Amino acid sequence: MKNYQNFTCIFIMSLLLCSSCVSRKDTTYFYEPDELAIPAQISMEQPAKSFLTIQPNDELTITVSAIEQEAALPFNPPVTGSNNVTGGTVNVGGAAQLQTYLVDQNGNIEFPVLGTIQVRGLTRVALAEKLKNMITDYVANPIVNVKLSNFQVSVLGAVQRPGTYTISNEYLTIPKALGLAGDMQIYGRRDNVLVMREENGKVTKAYLDLTNNSVIDSEYYYLKQNDVLYVELNGSQRQAGSLNPNSGLFISVASVLISLVVLFVR
Repeated sequence: MKNYQNFTCIFIMSLLLCSSCVSRKDTTYFYEPDELAIPAQISMEQPAKSFLTIQPNDELTITVSAIEQEAALPFNPPVTGSNNVTGGTVNVGGAAQLQTYLVDQNGNIEFPVLGTIQVRGLTRVALAEKLKNMITDYVANPIVNVKLSNFQVSVLGAVQRPGTYTISNEYLTIPKALGLAGDMQIYGRRDNVLVMREENGKVTKAYLDLTNNSVIDSEYYYLKQNDVLYVELNGSQRQAGSLNPNSGLFISVASVLISLVVLFVR
């Protein structure tokens, strides 16, 4: 009986040793040591913001308005197949739809009256200003509004709600993207978050440490259209995933057999 008790104690201690403690640093975003009396002040430089630039395959919504709205109508074509058109919008099932422009592989769009316009690499504001200057030859004091209508990011891996999200705001940070996905799960790695980005036909990867305050200075902190954010599992969860799903049953059976053996041999 004594041998059985010793064996049980050793078995329990082994299980405890196999489980590792998780430090606050490993589970906290923008970590600051407890011993700091005054938290570090973070200054965000304007260049750190990754302004969205227009890329091939983007979809743009462009509206032109003016005091004399009739003069702006040629620049607001109706959606094809519309029966109820007012200005540059169409009502389908009670909801207004706007004409969109697909950026081709050369970075151009075909715009009414003006023809082919190069838009690749321009920000939303820069394109609006460019169109305004060109439309001024036809319309007095035009107002041009440009919106990226297919701004989407994908958040994958160890988050609560992985998926692809459509963004209405021009700026999206990594914490906001994680918030859309319900935040990381507790066993997600916060020190090695992957951002995949495709620009100008090239895919780049960046691994970011979200436990470090300096991450906000990274050009990847502000996400761009079609970025993929991936949170990998920590080491213990990867190991758990590699175990046989019947391991728990095997351990239970082994424990019963050991108990029976001890009872018979004592």
